[in-house]
Amino acid sequence: MSTAAPTAKRRTRDTWTSQTGFLLAAIGSAIGLGNIWRFPGVAYTNGGGAFLVPYLVALLFAGIPILWLEYAVGHKFRGTPPWAFRRMSVKGEFLGWFCVFICFVIITYYAAVVAWSSSYVVYSINEAWGNDSKTFFLSSFLGTVGSDEFSWTPVLAVSVPLLLVWVCTLLIVSFGVSKGVEKANKVFLPLLVVLFLALVVRALFLPGALEGLNAFFTPNWSALTDSKVWIEAFAQIFFSLSVGFGIMLTYASYLKKNSNVTGTALVAGFANSSFEILAGIGVFSALGFMAHTQGVAVSDLQGLRGPILSFVTFPKIISMMPGGPLFGVLFFSSLVLAGITSLLSLLQVVSGALQDKFAMQPIKASLVMGIPATVISLALFGTRSGLNTLDIVDNFINNVGVVGCAVAMTLFTALVRPRLAGLRKHLNSVSAPAIPPVWDFLVGIVIPAVLAFMLISSLITSLREGYDEYATYLVTIFGWGSVAFALIASAILTLVPWSHPQRTSTTPTDQEMA
Repeated sequence: MSTAAPTAKRRTRDTWTSQTGFLLAAIGSAIGLGNIWRFPGVAYTNGGGAFLVPYLVALLFAGIPILWLEYAVGHKFRGTPPWAFRRMSVKGEFLGWFCVFICFVIITYYAAVVAWSSSYVVYSINEAWGNDSKTFFLSSFLGTVGSDEFSWTPVLAVSVPLLLVWVCTLLIVSFGVSKGVEKANKVFLPLLVVLFLALVVRALFLPGALEGLNAFFTPNWSALTDSKVWIEAFAQIFFSLSVGFGIMLTYASYLKKNSNVTGTALVAGFANSSFEILAGIGVFSALGFMAHTQGVAVSDLQGLRGPILSFVTFPKIISMMPGGPLFGVLFFSSLVLAGITSLLSLLQVVSGALQDKFAMQPIKASLVMGIPATVISLALFGTRSGLNTLDIVDNFINNVGVVGCAVAMTLFTALVRPRLAGLRKHLNSVSAPAIPPVWDFLVGIVIPAVLAFMLISSLITSLREGYDEYATYLVTIFGWGSVAFALIASAILTLVPWSHPQRTSTTPTDQEMA
């Protein structure tokens, strides 16, 4: 392999200005839309209060250990996934690009949900959905076609705010890590917490809120004997912490060399879980009010998770309550802020990888990444079939792509030098508390086994039953196609020569591989 030319201009890699800046960005990445619309429903349908047992087990024995793994690789090898894994082994670059393109696929539809939320901030002011929030969301707003159709017809109510979301987020990323992503999170994350706390406090004083909290927290201990409940807990932890596909690895690569990595992971992990429980309290207080107003039990309500919870059920609640418009503005503003902080972390993985391989400046990487992503986002998710396409892509890229990437990442780091013991030694040399040797066993054996079970189960179900009621051709093109795109694009970028003058040699030092 060639080495960098002596006269090559060296570019100082961007870093977080402080440990606090990194921590806020890491928490902002973890706290996303799934915390608000997925966790409460998952917990409720999987044992209520009893679900917190497998959830905490998954956090302590899977979530935090994988956070430490990503932090270790990123911090030790000072690069985004393609460069960091390539430094460990040349064959690892493909895995790194697979992480990058999983993030690329996710950002194309994640931005659409942020756009929906931003529109609903405005709609909340006069409760534009009227008496039928479901018809408004599916027909008037999205113009959704049938589950066996695909449409290129754009929806202006989605396309315009979606374009604005892309302009805003790409502008932030173009300023780099310290001047863009870090500064944005220092504003957005505290604002999110304040807005959501105000929302939760308002919900707690609604009539029927106690019934909602009882439904959310009442434990069904028999659920703990169901393996599916435990799998749901592990899935929730992985998806909500943004681990397994390179986000935290990328963020850690911008830390200064002497940084307390392990302690930061603990704070980020528990902050994320605390916000999820807070979201559960707020959501089920509001659902309790809805059930009370309708004279039914909380268990009789429909649409307790996902887009239907946020854009159909919650507008119904807003219309029923005193001061509903204010509650609506708070709720959908929280969704926007949570979505943007997570979207920025996904964008930074792609932008950072391009900067690492091609020595691009952040602004150029933002355009190279952003223009095609914006076009794809508008073409697929700003149309009348956008909701259906989003649902299919999200299911496959998460349950197959993200889980598959996490399995490969854990096995790769367990088998390739410096292996897990070396990575643990690195973390313990710069951080406190120290990681015990049992971490090697968890990350190298237990976690990949659990994830492999999840992956195989998902593959079998998808191959046998398809996905939901969608036409087979749609599932093939957008479901399996999204995973195939990530794999093919990863292979192509792996074959492209590195042009960064400081990244032309992959030979790590003995100290790096110790």
